[in-house]
Amino acid sequence: MGNSFPSIFMPLVGLVFPAIAMASLSLYVQKTKIF
Repeated sequence: MGNSFPSIFMPLVGLVFPAIAMASLSLYVQKTKIF
């Protein structure tokens, strides 16, 4: 399974996943109005 993925896919996931996590976190903070 690891060899089937291209080597460009790993850094892409490494960049996209934190971006989605940060976006969902900021939306959660805005929704709860902590700040």
